[in-house]
Amino acid sequence: MNKAKRSPLKAPPLRQAGQSLDEEIQRIWDDETAPYYFTAAMVILLAAYEWWRWYTNSPPQPWLFTLLAVGFAGFFVRKFLVAKRRIRVLRRARDGERVVGQFLDDLREKGYRVLHDIVGEGFNIDHLLVGPHGIFTIETKTWSKPVKGEPKIDYDGEQLSISGLHPDHDPIVQAKAQAKWIKDLVNELTGKSYFVRPVVVYPGWFINPLPKGMRADVWVLNPKALPAYLENERNHLGDEEVSSITTHLSRYVRNGARLS
Repeated sequence: MNKAKRSPLKAPPLRQAGQSLDEEIQRIWDDETAPYYFTAAMVILLAAYEWWRWYTNSPPQPWLFTLLAVGFAGFFVRKFLVAKRRIRVLRRARDGERVVGQFLDDLREKGYRVLHDIVGEGFNIDHLLVGPHGIFTIETKTWSKPVKGEPKIDYDGEQLSISGLHPDHDPIVQAKAQAKWIKDLVNELTGKSYFVRPVVVYPGWFINPLPKGMRADVWVLNPKALPAYLENERNHLGDEEVSSITTHLSRYVRNGARLS
């Protein structure tokens, strides 16, 4: 007699670094690439079949199916090239998040807890650090380097420019919004208010330092510079606070995974 079975896992696993980007890549393939690929393949097979009938002196003519095949193939190629470019950008961003995520995981030895890919309504937070020096949201920007010249970023504490160009979407505004969302969420979950430091990291880029003595609300860093900044942070959390905040946030992430 068969008995009902259930999963041995009490809760879904926490999300991985870059998981939202993996999901978007899969969605593009499932919704914007695969249907056209199979449709084009079917029409091409029909055209080949009609050409075979024409070659064997069967009455039907292949021109209609050939035109359909050419039309579908051209449409598919255009859709495929667009999707390919989008997937290439998403994969680069995903790989950047994973590299940064692996780097952040090393901070566990210094008492930090790390959460990846916290999903909100219409956005996600790449990484979250909770540790002895406070709470930090980490936004990863994996920008391609210029072919010539040094990959440098200028940041004046309010705005940044990348190789002299300002990004279309301001990462400083984005980082501040993410930190506020986490601050409000932690307040809702724990009943306590904590300062949350927004951080934007650019793997592989050199960020020109701020003028001496100047401090910025948002840190813009190469990931390798993060440990030194953490050590100089003035905020301090006790072990019990770190554990409580992380437990509540982990439960929130898992409940979100269960409902999705």
